[in-house]
Amino acid sequence: MVKICSHVVSSAETSDQSWVGTALVVGAGGIGAAVAEELSQRFSELTVLTCGRQGPPDQALQVDLEDDASLDQFMSELQGRGAPLRLLFNCSGRLHGPELQPEKRLKQVNRRQLEQQFAINAIAPVLLAKAVEPLLKRDQPFHFASLSARVGSIGDNRSGGWYGYRAAKAAQNQLLRCLSLEWARRWPQATVTLLHPGTTDTELSKPFQSFVPAEKLFSPKRAAGHLVDVLVQQTPDRTGRFLAWDGQEIAW
Repeated sequence: MVKICSHVVSSAETSDQSWVGTALVVGAGGIGAAVAEELSQRFSELTVLTCGRQGPPDQALQVDLEDDASLDQFMSELQGRGAPLRLLFNCSGRLHGPELQPEKRLKQVNRRQLEQQFAINAIAPVLLAKAVEPLLKRDQPFHFASLSARVGSIGDNRSGGWYGYRAAKAAQNQLLRCLSLEWARRWPQATVTLLHPGTTDTELSKPFQSFVPAEKLFSPKRAAGHLVDVLVQQTPDRTGRFLAWDGQEIAW
């Protein structure tokens, strides 16, 4: 059983320049909103901004991850801000929708649904990285984190199904692994991390929660606490890792 305890911010965390400046949380749904709140509570010198396709009037930024013009505008707005960008945490994801359901067998696979899965779960994260790259500096720390999923692990796939979602998350893992290797050369203080949050009680997982034991279904708050716990431990020499909510490595 996992012991849950309240996090006490250490002096090392509060003094680390990684957590002084601006943080962006993209995707203000269940996990995204909870991650933004968790970061705000832990790091008093970090200005946490949420952004997504739609949001409340006070939402800091808006971006449509499937629209190149919107991503370009997003980049321009970021460049106009003065504080150093310390973190971008991508919490966007897509599993199902009005015309999209995870495939149980091959005959349900079709081009349109594959494209929908890849657009958000694979293509969007690397384009977000491209949008913020002009803000990076060789001598300043920066974290790029993105939600992946254990079902995107090829090595851990023992049940099949969910063709599009699994493949899109696996593609994200490869794209961001490539990114981590490039940034290690060009921006040595940057860290790229792929994170599996565990099954969390959000709209994304709701249709599938009946298969999840109650003790393994996390609240968004609990998931966010675990994710930030893992993220603050990541350093440039650990970049490019695929980690579960408890810090354990997941097979690619």
